[in-house]
Amino acid sequence: MYQILVVEDDKNTRRLMSAVLTRTGYEPIMAENGEEALEILDRKHIDLIVLDVMMPRMDGYELTNTLRSNGCTLPILMVTARETQEDKKRGFIIGADDYMVKPVDEEEMVLRISALLRRSQIAGERKLTVGKTTLIYDSMTVKTPDSVQELPQKEFLLVYKLLSYPNKIFTRRQLMDELWDTDSESEERTVDVHISRVRERFRGNNDFKIITVRGLGYKAVPNR
Repeated sequence: MYQILVVEDDKNTRRLMSAVLTRTGYEPIMAENGEEALEILDRKHIDLIVLDVMMPRMDGYELTNTLRSNGCTLPILMVTARETQEDKKRGFIIGADDYMVKPVDEEEMVLRISALLRRSQIAGERKLTVGKTTLIYDSMTVKTPDSVQELPQKEFLLVYKLLSYPNKIFTRRQLMDELWDTDSESEERTVDVHISRVRERFRGNNDFKIITVRGLGYKAVPNR
């Protein structure tokens, strides 16, 4: 059973999240602030943190920064009433993995937690399997029953990113920001070029396809 640390100073919100997580099959562990969360992390195994931002003693930003500065890679889902673009950017910059704005939709929160846990497992294994295709991160190689091929770094990272989030749409800007140096003068057209190369490379692959979502970006769709 996955253990989820909920860091939230509001008693009623903690009670609600505990009920939702328990009903979904997780084991919730509660903390009222960042300092209490650090104490729990020292003595308990935790798989994921659901973290409020505005808290006394140590807020969510400070806790996230402390954890990331000390090499902690636990998935962190920030949940906050602050919804400005600058707040979200700050959360991601210091190391949050996902961000939700209150009032939280319970079903969406559970889905996001499930996705973060799955991606965390993928990151730990450093490989991703879709059907009969396996992507091996450390060697930038793709194995199928018929071949083993080493991909150029950007092509590998692009397909690995898309397949790590099946059916999720990524804009060109999102892909540029994550896979290319954000200070680079590369145009977003670069993403289109690499998508074309990846499609050509996997043209005969029956395990997945990369779809263009008109006006938005791209997504990877596994074949069922």
